[in-house]
Amino acid sequence: MTALLQPRATVRSGRQVRHRRSLVVTATLAVVAFALFVLTMMVGDYVVPPLDVIGSAFRLTDDPAVDFIVRDLRLPTAAAALAVGLALGISGFVFQKLLGNPLASPDFVGVSSGASLFAVTAIVLFGAGSLVVSASALAGALLAALAIYLLAWRDGISGYRFILIGIGVSQLLLSLVGYVITRADLYEAREAMTWLVGTVGQAGSGELRTLLVALLVLVPVALVLERPLRALELGDDTARALGSRVEVGRLALLAVSIVLIGFSTAVAGPIMFVALIAAPIAQRLTGPAGGVLAAGLVGAIIVLAADLVSEQLLPTSLPTGVITGLVGAPYLIWLLATVNREGRGG
Repeated sequence: MTALLQPRATVRSGRQVRHRRSLVVTATLAVVAFALFVLTMMVGDYVVPPLDVIGSAFRLTDDPAVDFIVRDLRLPTAAAALAVGLALGISGFVFQKLLGNPLASPDFVGVSSGASLFAVTAIVLFGAGSLVVSASALAGALLAALAIYLLAWRDGISGYRFILIGIGVSQLLLSLVGYVITRADLYEAREAMTWLVGTVGQAGSGELRTLLVALLVLVPVALVLERPLRALELGDDTARALGSRVEVGRLALLAVSIVLIGFSTAVAGPIMFVALIAAPIAQRLTGPAGGVLAAGLVGAIIVLAADLVSEQLLPTSLPTGVITGLVGAPYLIWLLATVNREGRGG
């Protein structure tokens, strides 16, 4: 009897160690993300002490000079970087786990391109305001994902087929974005091209407010859906055997991911590679027990750090997407080589 109980105790102990590691790493990531959030509002032409930044940002103090620098000038950019990074990290984690492929990222398979096409069309051709741009980006992301889903459906969804079709749809949508830009005047075309590279420094207050509300609603939903996601990761048959409603769970998870991508694209444009690299980094740090929140925090850290590098360390300010591209492109090449060598592509 004692011999039978010993393996159970070992398994339970191993599970507790993994969960403890995940909690500690996730808490550390939250501290790092908050530190970068404060640092983004500290540095610039006028340096503000960290306690003054916290007091002003959270309305604990009342100093008109500091409030103008922190709340009016720097807080929108810092909040946009934090929110966009969280949304991209969570969205990438859901996509990659759901499709069982490290290449399955919404910015890689065309969902971001759909949001970009509709948002750019609303800006360039109709001169739309912030709420219409957010709604257009969400509609574009939903329609692109629906088209890819239907085209990839063959008695189920294969991650490899979904990715290949997604890449094709992405290229089609990007060509349409280029066509829309040719219809704009020179000033609008320059603005649209800057936005398409991806930058958090030009976020409108309406789009940012919409994304923040979406995060407040959808992050708890994503945490609740993490358990069905773990079951779907094992395969449809196993998930059904465990009592999961496969298609309902998959559609709910895709909806959460697509809404986050649509609203984050409306705020900052398609910041490439963050959704692709955030989840693998979080997984390496937390181990197999790591989840949605850790991936979102890694995404926030990447975008906040990229914005700091772009604004403070380079002689000329660059869009945030250029910095994430410099990090993400080599990772994508390494990932493609690794996936092909290990036969994990599908």
